[in-house]
Amino acid sequence: MGPTVVFAWRRTPPPLLIGGAEVSQQLLAEEFARAEWQVIYLGSHEAPWDGSPQIGHLRTHLQAHGTEWEEANGEIRYTWNGVRCRAVLQDRVEKALREVLGAVRAELVVTSQEGAADIAALARRSSRAAGWLHSVSANSLDVLHGEPHVALATSKFVAERAEPQAHTKPVVFYPPFTPAGGDEDLLTAGHSRSGHLPGGVLMVNPIPAKGAALLHQLIYRLPGRQFTLVEGWWDTAREFTGYPNVQWVPRTYAMGPIYAANDLLLVPSQVEDAFPRVIVEAGLHRVPTVGSSRGGIPEAIGDGGVTLHPEDVDAWVQAIESVDRTDLGAKARTRAMPLIRPCLPELAATGLIPTAATG
Repeated sequence: MGPTVVFAWRRTPPPLLIGGAEVSQQLLAEEFARAEWQVIYLGSHEAPWDGSPQIGHLRTHLQAHGTEWEEANGEIRYTWNGVRCRAVLQDRVEKALREVLGAVRAELVVTSQEGAADIAALARRSSRAAGWLHSVSANSLDVLHGEPHVALATSKFVAERAEPQAHTKPVVFYPPFTPAGGDEDLLTAGHSRSGHLPGGVLMVNPIPAKGAALLHQLIYRLPGRQFTLVEGWWDTAREFTGYPNVQWVPRTYAMGPIYAANDLLLVPSQVEDAFPRVIVEAGLHRVPTVGSSRGGIPEAIGDGGVTLHPEDVDAWVQAIESVDRTDLGAKARTRAMPLIRPCLPELAATGLIPTAATG
């Protein structure tokens, strides 16, 4: 039996994906499993922000993928891609973590997001603790108050904004990525690689903080462009489906065909995003990005696109109409490819795990 790593947080364990944090942590957990670690992923089936139940969604998703689970005393247990998952009630997360750490010797505990400071403080008593900084929000940076041994900053931008305690070592740890493709078994109805839209423009998560107001103006001013909008944190379809040049896609786990069907990605965030995964994922499909100049977006884009002030509507219109999608798409792919890499050696370099256990 190999060494043990525990992922512990107050959101749902895999495979329910809401945003970039969930995707990144699932990919890292699965990499540990492939390296023959014992991987335990502890989370909750109640949303930490409002207590809303997620257990029905979880059961439905597991059943749809033929995954068996055990359920008792308000807890669900199952295995997903080699990762042993546990989803408990919110008020049992810390108790369940104490039980796990009392039963196994964990080399590492990884935590992040809501309430992660308490989890990190608990974990560091017996294990190496890593706090993953997925953004510069107070919610994300709060884990630093738990003094994890290492703070994994998801970009240089985040590392510069973090203010760790004296006992916490900050390091830049870009998110894990997988090669383009591999989504064929999860294709959303109506989407295929053959459905390419020449000149098509894509945006994911069209909500106010991510630039919905600017998006409305771009859709209106570019009636000859086809916009594909993918549901993100919540459903904003009613705001956009009245436009004749908009195709709305409900939340999907199969983004590959959607990237491949478009020529340009928009990331018009009004907030300081840390390092949007969609930029790299699109780049792997040779899709460049026109993005906001805020936060870590320029760092993610590099020379694989264009960065603009999020309030300069004319500049966005001009960029959408004039950027060389072929040239920038090739650069975007070149920039994205190095991020498909083994991540465990990077964790070993920080001292979080033994070098010999990187697989």
